[in-house]
Amino acid sequence: MTMIFSLDLMIALTAAAVLGGLLGLEREIHGRPAGLRTHLLVSLGAAAFMLMSPLVASMSQSMPGDPGRIAAQIVTGIGFLGAGAIVKEGVNIRGLTTAACLWVAASIGMACGAGLFAEAVLIFALAMVALVLLPYVESKLKKHSYRVLGITLPINSDISSILETIQAKDVLVVRSDLERDYTKSILTATFVIRLYHKGGTDKHEHGIIKAIERLDLQPKGITWRPR
Repeated sequence: MTMIFSLDLMIALTAAAVLGGLLGLEREIHGRPAGLRTHLLVSLGAAAFMLMSPLVASMSQSMPGDPGRIAAQIVTGIGFLGAGAIVKEGVNIRGLTTAACLWVAASIGMACGAGLFAEAVLIFALAMVALVLLPYVESKLKKHSYRVLGITLPINSDISSILETIQAKDVLVVRSDLERDYTKSILTATFVIRLYHKGGTDKHEHGIIKAIERLDLQPKGITWRPR
């Protein structure tokens, strides 16, 4: 049995390509590795599989198949593609939103392949709200985040003044660790700090480091990084 080339098929594949491509365009603008072409192809492929599912299931009259089996494998298979978009950079993980976006692109393609065009447009619209509008909402909300402050000092330094200085900046010291290296005569103090701030960056870093430098403890090095 061959797939009948019809107007409905053209509309379904074109709608999947357009909606998936527009979703990928947002990722492309933000410089993500999975952008316009990737999302377009994922959505288009999902639509094609959905269109083939009932045809493949009806190829044998004596042993009819389940038209949902191919569709179910799309959901599983797209997870492997999404995993490729997730990248670990040091202590940070990037690409989770893009991976989720690929998953949504597949759902848009499946909806178009099933002829559910209104549902596909609604999924696309909600996804764009999440990608475009919600970042502005998040930037206005205060949220907790964690930083790791590392200080290298002479081995006989007293860190109690450092702890008091950090706590005076309206942050919470969740954990502190000390490591003494007697061969190099240095003391390494590590503080895990919880901040409560707006936006993607915090304004505490400069103030805390400057306050520590004013203590005249002769630090040999200061580092500040996300946990």
